[in-house]
Amino acid sequence: MNPIEDKRNKFEEQIFSYKVTKDNKVFIYWYKKQVTILKGKESIMFLDRITKADFKESQLIMAKVTGNFKHGNERKK
Repeated sequence: MNPIEDKRNKFEEQIFSYKVTKDNKVFIYWYKKQVTILKGKESIMFLDRITKADFKESQLIMAKVTGNFKHGNERKK
């Protein structure tokens, strides 16, 4: 796995959150707006990684999983 960087310390705050359903689908939210859904192997791998991570690392994991939040030009709300 490539290391994820947070050069601007944006992930000190809770930007991302997630919710797991009974059938292990994972809904990932950015500022309380749903941005992606993980299911199957993808959700299992995500849950395995996220349960071992601290707060900042979990924010970085969710940013990487969404894929669109690595460019540095995202707008706030």
